[in-house]
Amino acid sequence: MAGEPENEQVLIRQARQGSLDAFNELVLAYQDRVYSAAYRIMGEPASAADAAQDTFITAYRRLSTYRGGSFRAWLLRIATNTCYDELRRRKRRPATSLEDLAGAESDDGAPLPDQADTPEQIAQQHELNQALEDCIRALGDDQRIILVMSDVEGFSYQDIAESTGSNLGTVKSRLSRARASVRQCLQAFRELLPSVYRLDSE
Repeated sequence: MAGEPENEQVLIRQARQGSLDAFNELVLAYQDRVYSAAYRIMGEPASAADAAQDTFITAYRRLSTYRGGSFRAWLLRIATNTCYDELRRRKRRPATSLEDLAGAESDDGAPLPDQADTPEQIAQQHELNQALEDCIRALGDDQRIILVMSDVEGFSYQDIAESTGSNLGTVKSRLSRARASVRQCLQAFRELLPSVYRLDSE
């Protein structure tokens, strides 16, 4: 996954002056991170790709509102809001496409493992990742978004509250319930998980 470009602020300044080339460099630097966050919230590749694309379109149009600080965090807030808006729209007008049906092929798999990992470690990590993804996907929209923002993307409670239009108490309560639900959900995968990842001792 690409890191922050060394000349990030220069690229941002050029993009704000209308340089598409500069903005495209920013897209290349952050597209994986934005897609990853969108995928964890939306739960499937096509919607995550659409949300990531919409995020960068929105970011380009709103570059004038960027006030400094972490550009990554600014982008991820836009991504989260984009996903949240889409999920709310779906609640109003639910629809299922053929691609959403079980068995639809996806090119998205686990990241390439580090060469130092043993085959057993790779298998264990893949198993754990899949279980966690399934448990996060099972959460309600509000809890899933807050859990991803907090525990995956590292946003503060205040940032989450501002992004979701919630008060701090609601954010903390939803996050606590989301974490408890994921812990409980992982118990259902207990026999599938390697012993090192099981929540209770044998």
